[in-house]
Amino acid sequence: MIRFNCDYSEGAHPKVLEKLLQTNMEQTVGYGMDPYCRKAAGIIKDKIQRQDAEVHFLVGGTQTNLTVISAALRPHQGAIAAVSGHISTHETGAIEATGHKVIELPSSDGKLTAEQVEKTVKAHYSDESPEHTVQPKMVYISNPTEIGTIYTKKEIAELSRVCKENGLILYLDGARLGYGLCAEDNDLDLPTIAQFCDAFYIGGTKLGALFGEALVVCNNELKKDLRYIIKQKGGMLAKGRLLGLQFISLMENDLYFEMATHANKMAMLIKEAILKKGYSFLISSTTNQQFPILPNNVLKRLKENFEYSYWQKIDENTSAVRFCTSWATSSGAVQKLIAEIEKG
Repeated sequence: MIRFNCDYSEGAHPKVLEKLLQTNMEQTVGYGMDPYCRKAAGIIKDKIQRQDAEVHFLVGGTQTNLTVISAALRPHQGAIAAVSGHISTHETGAIEATGHKVIELPSSDGKLTAEQVEKTVKAHYSDESPEHTVQPKMVYISNPTEIGTIYTKKEIAELSRVCKENGLILYLDGARLGYGLCAEDNDLDLPTIAQFCDAFYIGGTKLGALFGEALVVCNNELKKDLRYIIKQKGGMLAKGRLLGLQFISLMENDLYFEMATHANKMAMLIKEAILKKGYSFLISSTTNQQFPILPNNVLKRLKENFEYSYWQKIDENTSAVRFCTSWATSSGAVQKLIAEIEKG
């Protein structure tokens, strides 16, 4: 069985494992205060061109999201997100469990617009009794989104402007950030994200690490007592050096971006084959997530040898599914999938 259902099926890139093995018997202080975490943080600060930023290493994406949102919001405040946003759909109500409402906005492409955010904020404060409803305070976005789309530099800049004008915090979930930054039509980079976002994270779990995310905090207000909240929310790893070591391997020689480029290339081969066969897509994506609309009989046959994620029913005869490539997806596996797709 060849898996195209997610981008974290494999363990970790061999260079990550080599680094872990080389340092396995060393003794270091715990909880992310070790030399390796400091070195990894320094590399990231250089890449984002923000020496004033703080970098924290957390165990996973859900812990990172709920930690940041808990740190940023007061009890009566909520986070604006697209209806398909990860905190709305795939975190088991983790944000609501902290006492904060996710304010969902409609979106056909997984993204939020500055106009939407501004309209939502103005609607709240134009109410005769705004204190009776949750106060919007954060804008949560992900890049890529849950359906593989990416933000442009202009879109991020506009969101940032609206957030600053209305006292909102802009937070970017970067679980698959590398795949977005290495997409063929991308015009964002790490320094731009650090310029416009109050906080964001660089995902490792879905891009070559065994586990772990690198949280970057640029807003000074969010830095206060953050380690307390990381610990309280279960995001702090006792053997913290394991996270720092992995991000050294991923970021030091741009291995992170090489892997992301490879995954996107594999995804584009699949996309081209599907288009050549005459099938359409739920939405156009240039990242490692592809959402084709295929006949149910074809999907049934593919299921015999390939794993994919069912997305939604289109009609009685067709369904949208997700094929997801990763840093470890081989061209051989892709060619086998393409050969089955070509059979029709």
